[in-house]
Amino acid sequence: MTSTSCRPGRAWIITPGLRDDRFAGAQKSGAAVAVVDIEDSVAPADKQTARTACEEFFTLPDPPCTLGIRMNSLTTLDGIKDLVALAAYTDRPDLVVVPKVESPRDIDIVAAALDTDGYTPDIWALIETPRAFDTLSAITRAPRLGGVIFGSADYAASVHCALGWDALHYARSALINAATAANIPAIDAPTWELDDPAVLRRDAERAKELGFYGKGCVHPRHVEVINDVFSPSAEELAQARAVIAAADAGGGTVTTVNGQMRGTPFFNAARALVAEADRTT
Repeated sequence: MTSTSCRPGRAWIITPGLRDDRFAGAQKSGAAVAVVDIEDSVAPADKQTARTACEEFFTLPDPPCTLGIRMNSLTTLDGIKDLVALAAYTDRPDLVVVPKVESPRDIDIVAAALDTDGYTPDIWALIETPRAFDTLSAITRAPRLGGVIFGSADYAASVHCALGWDALHYARSALINAATAANIPAIDAPTWELDDPAVLRRDAERAKELGFYGKGCVHPRHVEVINDVFSPSAEELAQARAVIAAADAGGGTVTTVNGQMRGTPFFNAARALVAEADRTT
């Protein structure tokens, strides 16, 4: 399949490459993107088995979502072997997630290996090292880059910090700023607490508030919460339409809506929110 050059949806689910019993469940979880993983979830001795097994992920009939794969880092032999295997797949992923990206060259290499006249997958960079943040501006401007994903666990391990929101606030903010400057979306890391929906909802709300386009997850039961948080509520849409109406009535001049001053930045944000809601309904 070829890239559609449009932003995938809000909830991304990742499933282990050696668990073919979970493939259909991930694809039918309600997530907009289902990614099969042959990096962290697969032991080194099992990488080749996973490469072969993962092709099945892309042959299941009538997938209801965008299908992707997380390959191994290009700084490893397994990453090079992944590209060779992916190029030979009969059914190929819509999207390729490249881990440990620290240079735009990583994106160029994947594109050079996989692009053909009839196939140009979306390529996404997993940003998860301090060095990646040093070169973030260059990475996010790579011509074939579709978007970025925050790798919270690896980043926290690298800088020896906690996984809590406060400890990683700078990294998330820096990623959002760079992605927005390059006009590409950013997806937040999964919430690692599997059994507490309140924690998940709070994390998703913070990610949305910060500017993330969506959020990853590692369990199907997280998908519904993420979709709910990242979908504009009826109240948010009503407020946005009120702002637009006030802008139109005032000819675009500064005005007040429900006791709050509103001007051009608020008008633009409201129009963007309503336009996106209209596209997805």
